[in-house]
Parts: sequence; C-alpha cells; structure tokens
Amino acid sequence: MHSAFQISLFRPKNMTRELNLLFHILRIVGFIQVTTFLVCGEPQVPCYFIFGDSLVDSGNNNALPTIAKANYQPYGIDFPQGVNGRFTNGRTMADIIGQLLGFPKFIPPYATATDQEISIGVNYASGSAGIREETGSHLGDRISLDRQLVNHQQTISRLSALQSNKTFTDEYLKKCIYLSNIGSNDYINNYLLPSIYPTNITYTLDQYAVVLVQQYSQQLKTIYNLGARKIAVFGLAEIGCTPIEITRFGTSGKLCIEWINNGIKLFNDNLTRLVDDLNSNYSDARFTFLNVTSLAAPLGDLPLPTTPCCTQLRDDGQCVPNSSHCLVRDSTLFFDGLHPTEITHQVIATRSYKSLLPTDTYPYDISHLARL
Repeated sequence: MHSAFQISLFRPKNMTRELNLLFHILRIVGFIQVTTFLVCGEPQVPCYFIFGDSLVDSGNNNALPTIAKANYQPYGIDFPQGVNGRFTNGRTMADIIGQLLGFPKFIPPYATATDQEISIGVNYASGSAGIREETGSHLGDRISLDRQLVNHQQTISRLSALQSNKTFTDEYLKKCIYLSNIGSNDYINNYLLPSIYPTNITYTLDQYAVVLVQQYSQQLKTIYNLGARKIAVFGLAEIGCTPIEITRFGTSGKLCIEWINNGIKLFNDNLTRLVDDLNSNYSDARFTFLNVTSLAAPLGDLPLPTTPCCTQLRDDGQCVPNSSHCLVRDSTLFFDGLHPTEITHQVIATRSYKSLLPTDTYPYDISHLARL
C-alpha cells in the first residue's frame, strides 16, 4: 500500500500514463460527489467546533503578528470568496466535513464569529499552533491548543448568555461534533528544528511522542469537561513525505524520510491507545481516531504527484506571495511545501466522514459518531 502523502516519481511519458492519472482523479472526484449527494436536509448535529493548526485554520491568524498566515494569493484561488486565510487553494477538510454534516455555511473563525453565528459552532484553529505552548513561536504569534480551549470556554459563556438557560446549553453542547487536528507543528516547527527548540536534545522520538500525547490527553479531557461528548481526533500525516522536510533533510535515496515517519507512527500509536482509554474512562462520551495515514492513501495503484502547486516557496514551506501556481490543482497532493491541495482535503474529509477501509477510522467514522 502506498503511504500517505507518498512521494511519486510520476512523470507522464505517454498518453496511457496521462489517462491512468485522469481515471484515478475521476475515481476520487466520483467518490466525493456520491458521498456529498447522499448528505442533505438539516444538519445532523446542532453545532460543530474545530480545534487545530493550519490544516484547518479558516482565518484566525489573519490579524496576528506572524508570518504563518495565508491571507494572500495564491492561497484561496479556488475558494468561493477568494483569499480568506486558509492554507490551501480551496476548502479544508474541516470545511468539507461540515458540509457533509449538512451545515449550509462554513463554520466561522473565532476571530470574527458573531453572537448570531456561534450557535452553529466556531473554528478555533491557528496556523503554526501546537499541543505545546512554545511550538511555532519562531514564526510569530499563534493560538496554541491551550489558548484555543480558553477561547472555547469564552464561546460557551457567550452561548449560555444568549440562550439564557445553562441546562439547555449543556445539553445542546453534548450533541455537537468536536474536531481536533493538531500536532504536526510540534514536529515541523519544534522537534525538527533543533537549532531553535531544545526538544530534540531533551527527548528521543519515542519519549517525545509519549510526552506529546500525555499533554494532548489533558487537553482532550478539558474539551470533555467543557461539555463535549462527540470528539473526533485526527492522527498525523507522514510528515517525512512532505516536500519541505525532504528539502531540509534529504531521503538517502528513499521516497520519504523514514526516521521522521517512524516518529509520527509512534505518536499515532500512542494517540490510538489514548482514544481507547478515554472511551473506557468516560462512558458517556465517544472519542474516535481518524487515521490520516490510511485516509490519505491512494484509492488505486497510482498516487498523485507531490510537486507543490506553488512554483516559489519560502524557507518555511509556504507560497511566496503572488507567486505563480499550477493550473490543475486537482492533479497534485500539495499546494505548498507543507499543506495539501483541496482535492487531498476532500479525500481525507470524505473518508473521515464515511470510511472506506477498516483502517480509516477507529472505532467510528464521523457519520456514525454524529448518529450516536
């Protein structure tokens, strides 16, 4: 099986190869369209809250003093409202999951969410944020997961005041979906930058995975204590296959950087065990693990190319402002050196919502979680 975000040596040499790629893309798009078509009517849950980093950020970093922001072209070139702060060409996996859940509008970012909007949910995600407080600090300000939880507490206070009934609000929040997608920056913008952060010296990869998941455990318990009962937790993609890390470290002749991916597997294995523990210890809640390594794997034998769509990248992997970009964004995995294209987000989102393989989600996909 091809790894998630696998580096492809694909170079079209003849019409047959090109048609194979086109057929592969059409299979993906066809699956997405069928899944979307089956979701209609009222939202399956009353609200949807999103925690995370740049993979699901929808504009919270736009006004922050940081270079980790995407409020410039070519980001957003395929998004209905154009440039918006999402670190991709179109929608993120969180956006698409919201659509699959039946929400007619995108969940608003915390930075701009009004009292009229928060009843359907809030997106707290922040580019360069991590589980650890210091993660991403060399890039500027960011809203760490701990700070996102503080913001969520403030949202609940606002919601309770609007609904004028704490008991109603508590019951309302129990029915919502809570999505968390964070941890990548704790490697990319922390552990893998030993000249800036000491974690690489302090911990082995094995120890770091344990420490990260221990801290994440407390944060997920806080989400539970704030009223969440349906929590979906994304694992990490194989960061050793991203263009930026391959540029930084090289692959020693392999397709990806194996030692980095081994560290990511340690994190994901620990996170899977944590989900089991949380489900055992909190019988009135349902936690589920979304396995990006499986979710991002190609549906067929031909993986999409991984050359970034942006032709000019900054040192941190983001697109150079107003740089040129590929014309067919649906034919490559990465928009920049780190972040997926919308087509990759679509595949991950649709398989998170309705799993195709037993390895995609554990123990539930999101469509099942919504019904519980």
